[in-house]
Amino acid sequence: MTGRRGSPASEAAGVRTAPPFDPELGAALVALGDLSKHRLTPGNLAAHRQRDAASRPLPTAAELRAGGRFAVEELSVPGAEGGPNVTLVYARPADATGPLPTLYYLHGGGMIMGNAWSVLPKILRDWCAPLGLAVVSVEYRLAPEAPYPGPLEDCLAGLLWTVGHADELGSDGERVIIGGKSAGGGLAAALTLLNRDRGDGPVPIGQLLQCPMLDDRLTTPSALQMAGIGLWDRASTAVAWRAYLGERYGAPDLPPYAAPARATDLSGLPPAYIDVGSAETFRDENVAYAQAIWRAGGDAELHVWPGAFHGFDSVAPTASLTREARHARTQWLRRIVERSRVLGRREEHTEPLPTQRA
Repeated sequence: MTGRRGSPASEAAGVRTAPPFDPELGAALVALGDLSKHRLTPGNLAAHRQRDAASRPLPTAAELRAGGRFAVEELSVPGAEGGPNVTLVYARPADATGPLPTLYYLHGGGMIMGNAWSVLPKILRDWCAPLGLAVVSVEYRLAPEAPYPGPLEDCLAGLLWTVGHADELGSDGERVIIGGKSAGGGLAAALTLLNRDRGDGPVPIGQLLQCPMLDDRLTTPSALQMAGIGLWDRASTAVAWRAYLGERYGAPDLPPYAAPARATDLSGLPPAYIDVGSAETFRDENVAYAQAIWRAGGDAELHVWPGAFHGFDSVAPTASLTREARHARTQWLRRIVERSRVLGRREEHTEPLPTQRA
């Protein structure tokens, strides 16, 4: 006897039993139909991109402005040396005054799909308006046409430009949160590591990592356990990593900027928010990343949403678990922003110590 409930017979036969889905989320997954027909392979990437583009329609600037509630601007800024310009979409509440803290955001899509525009309506509604945040969404190049390090170089170039032109944008270059979801979460983690090690960029006040794609090796228990289950499984992830890493895929000396789970030093990083589902491929690599931050003496808030699959909040936006997850992310952002305001006020009112004379 085999099955999801994990009978002795299934365990004896070596069957890995997956955690159960949350009932609401499971129903939403069933409504999508037979997911096995849509697994990503090297041969169907073009078809996947077409479906992805259809499912993520690009809002116009007028739609993003929402009747004047937000100021929105598309920018073309210099890329890395020898690379093309990078497109940034900058938005902020239209009635906000003063330099605003900025969420520097990297979209998801396996580093092979997605765009900077379709993520913005939700970010503007959920975070920018209630928290008084500006957002910069990055249109980084996609693999396999632009493999590593191209997309990461785009993200770094955009970050340095954003901070260097903070006064022009009306943002606060000393209050930047680097964030992203799925592959964008992995890029956000990699960018935070690269920015720390280069030492010539900003000191972010936080990193927001939603179900980040961190580990190219795909050998964790959850990667094996969830194979063939859910929206995005081990096989699809392997296709995406191969597209991104090219000939370096699986290399023992792969740098942490290519796959952040390879990092051996997670010290000196800004506070992190990490969340992931209990029933998804990335669960164990995300938990391990939070643990590594703690072991290095850092600050990480970890949420493992019970019964959640990868991308659950997009598939079931009104589910109870989605609402809880959205609230937790917003509260973390609120605390990080408020903490930065308090620290800023303290620094402004701290008198320098008098110079002692010999």
